[in-house]
Amino acid sequence: MTMRRPGIVHLGVGAFARAHLAWYTVHADGTPWGITAFTGRSPDAADALTAQGCRYTLVTRAADGDSAEVVDAIVAAHPGSDDAAFAAALASPDTTVVTLTVTEQGYRSGSDVPARLVAGLDARRASGGGRIALVSLDNLTHNGQVLRDAVLDAVPDGSLRGWIEQTVTFPSSMVDRITPATTSDDVSAIAELPGALPGDRAPVVTEPFAEWVLQDVFDGIERPSWESAGVRLVDDVTPYEQRKLWLLNGAHSLLAYLGLLLGHETVAQAMDDPDCRTAVEQLWDEAAQELPLPATEIAEARAALVDRFANPRIRHTLTQIASGGSEKLPVRVVDVLRHRLERDPDAEIGPGAATLLAAWWLHCSEQPELVTDRGAPGAGSDVHDVLAVIAPDLDTPGVVAAVTAAADHIRSVRAAHHEGVPA
Repeated sequence: MTMRRPGIVHLGVGAFARAHLAWYTVHADGTPWGITAFTGRSPDAADALTAQGCRYTLVTRAADGDSAEVVDAIVAAHPGSDDAAFAAALASPDTTVVTLTVTEQGYRSGSDVPARLVAGLDARRASGGGRIALVSLDNLTHNGQVLRDAVLDAVPDGSLRGWIEQTVTFPSSMVDRITPATTSDDVSAIAELPGALPGDRAPVVTEPFAEWVLQDVFDGIERPSWESAGVRLVDDVTPYEQRKLWLLNGAHSLLAYLGLLLGHETVAQAMDDPDCRTAVEQLWDEAAQELPLPATEIAEARAALVDRFANPRIRHTLTQIASGGSEKLPVRVVDVLRHRLERDPDAEIGPGAATLLAAWWLHCSEQPELVTDRGAPGAGSDVHDVLAVIAPDLDTPGVVAAVTAAADHIRSVRAAHHEGVPA
């Protein structure tokens, strides 16, 4: 086993962290860095990893087959309830980076994550551990600032707050790698895969694509040379956050709602439907006009997404993606529309955005049995109810007419699908 410096503490270890953070860490040049991992609420992941020396198989699932590698970046795995071990890990002078994958809920009021971090940082202050970076790997806009605010709001006294402000940096990041849930069939198939860890009971399956854009505000704090493994270090991650939200996440939402209405189950199935594909391309055309990135980079991102979405061996279900539309659509499509209207007040809503809003409306009103979003409009809702939830200021005659027309078109396409004839 490689001797690794235990310089990273990770909170919320799960499949994504093991397919992304750990993968980049083992592929970075220079001194091998190790991760001391802590689970969220359940100890199961820590128990499974510890039982096999914290090594596991990463299965990369391409359209033409699987490949495997053993990842040994994790040097210790603890249950999240082990507060003493967590505080000791943060207090250690060897630790200079803390990473998190705790989902959006981990940053909200009532979460214990900020308090746990504050306790760990207090232990570090007492030990004289020195400067440290806290890096969110969660899918939040400006996640570094969100994490900083959550931590500082949980600080009980002014002196500790001042120490954190002087000693801790909070880089923002954009991360991307689809990591579907590992199935029992995946575990069974490991035995036949060259390069896999023998007897692995905790493998992770992921797609070939991986991306990490990281704000370069470490200011001399030691970290792995992640850039040697392909991480992009930038001054501002905002354009890359927008690219992911407006292209990948926006298309995912469109494929989910429209695809479910047309009888599809997975992203690959929906992307193979010409009606869905056309709507996605329209949505991307509209987003491309607002993205502050070179046209060549946007075109490359779109081409990569087509390949990723079309991979039939990554089973990404539409029902999973469809959850939480009332929170997701404002940043995935409404934000693009607002940029469009600010740039050109005479512009109208584009067909891609209109189709996405119409598809969500029909998803909520005509197939409510699939809706788990408490903020969504209910069965029998109209277009005004939809806009009231995600964009009340855009409840204008032009937007209402465009979304209503898009909904009528979706109904005709759905009827043609059910009849088995082209729309």
